[in-house]
Amino acid sequence: MNPLEKLSRRGFMGDGLRLGAAGLALPFAAPVLAAKEPKKKDRWQIGCYTRPWAKYDCRVALDAIAEAGFKYAGLMTAKSKNSLVISVATTPEEAAQVGEEVKKRGLKVPSVYGGGIPVDKSLEAGIVGLEKLIDNCAACGAKNLLMGGIGSKELHERYYKAVAECCDYAAEKGMGISVKPHGGLNATGPQCRKTIETVGHENFRIWYDPGNIFYYSNAELDPVDDAATVDGLVVGMCIKDYKHPKNVAVTPGTGQVDFPKVLARLKKGGFKRGALVIECLKPGDLKETLAEAVKARKFVEQLVVAKR
Repeated sequence: MNPLEKLSRRGFMGDGLRLGAAGLALPFAAPVLAAKEPKKKDRWQIGCYTRPWAKYDCRVALDAIAEAGFKYAGLMTAKSKNSLVISVATTPEEAAQVGEEVKKRGLKVPSVYGGGIPVDKSLEAGIVGLEKLIDNCAACGAKNLLMGGIGSKELHERYYKAVAECCDYAAEKGMGISVKPHGGLNATGPQCRKTIETVGHENFRIWYDPGNIFYYSNAELDPVDDAATVDGLVVGMCIKDYKHPKNVAVTPGTGQVDFPKVLARLKKGGFKRGALVIECLKPGDLKETLAEAVKARKFVEQLVVAKR
């Protein structure tokens, strides 16, 4: 049975979007893959994405992440044909090799940002592409696929139909799927909530990004206020800071984001465990970036033990 036949069989094309249009109030149950409460010391998985080392091979980034004292590495950008570590274009063999490189350094992968899916070609192509991306993420040992959403109004509905069709598939692979505030039609907490309600599946949730709330609102919307709109939906977080105007290449704790208040508000809304992955650092050479990574790790470690 091809993906379009499955979609028709499940009836999503009518029912799913009607749920979103009606503003479905989802039951805020724990995500499928977070049913078991972790031990307190393992409650927060503090990591760093490869993005600060984007002009180098991903192995350089993994070396630095491990040397900086992290146990978790998020896979995002790196020097490659499409500037991503893992994408739809990655072969299963390449993805498995990335996973081996991660393991060699004693790291685990809580999150992968894998770029877009080919919904511009057709819904079926988008589903097939997303399933391939999920396969690649599973091959490298990832626990969550982070999606950036889509800015095109014409393709918005098709994009989230593809996501809806693949939520069960990801769960079967031991993974969750998430969307982050990333501009366009998912630039704020309320917009991200609407996409979650549209898809209507407990394996699709929000990966919060406070720096992007400032960035895409031109610093007019404070993530402390926005965080109150995503109660019950957050399963992970990009630790990203911001300096005006339009700068997210900032080491966390040195910009405008009030991380203690943001995390406290997210905790109040139910985000009491999960991955906290640093996305950006102050730019510099390899030695300087490593020093910033260490500084950022210590900042987040202090953040999670703060009494707020």
